[in-house]
Amino acid sequence: MASGAATAYVRAMPPSPDTAGLPSPSRRETITRAIEADTGIDPAMISRLVDSFYDRVRDDALIGPVFAGRIRDWGPHLAQMKLFWSSVALMTGVYHGRPMPKHLPLPVDGRHFDRWLELFRATARDVCPPAAADHFIERAQRIAESLELGIAGANGVLLRKGERYVRPTEAWVPPRSPDR
Repeated sequence: MASGAATAYVRAMPPSPDTAGLPSPSRRETITRAIEADTGIDPAMISRLVDSFYDRVRDDALIGPVFAGRIRDWGPHLAQMKLFWSSVALMTGVYHGRPMPKHLPLPVDGRHFDRWLELFRATARDVCPPAAADHFIERAQRIAESLELGIAGANGVLLRKGERYVRPTEAWVPPRSPDR
């Protein structure tokens, strides 16, 4: 049940009258436990995945410099990413940030998201059992697509289904020779 598991759990639970469509704390805990049971995902696995993934990101020629230019102290960033993935993968609700505004000014496009996903998929497959890897990867794909759409839109580009955002670049002009 890893594919779409969280949605299936939310639909399977009876509605809570005291919430506006959001799981109550006890309902959320029930959903989290069910996902953990089906996928094997737990906080220790999330920590290993995040640490291993960002080790690879830092060494990557394409996306490493994007992160290096913005993150000086990796400890707080990794802690936030563990909370983020706990909320995304297990529906714990422990992450309260806003990822889109942080990503909008980045000099990235579809190529960067493709590389991010390539590294994430490989890391998830190396670190997690298959059901957990599938669960993480499905969510990572949705996140990458959402961020790419947001960044394109913020740059005045409306992507149609299947289109990718390519950041405009300045045309290369050969350097002037000293005698001109």
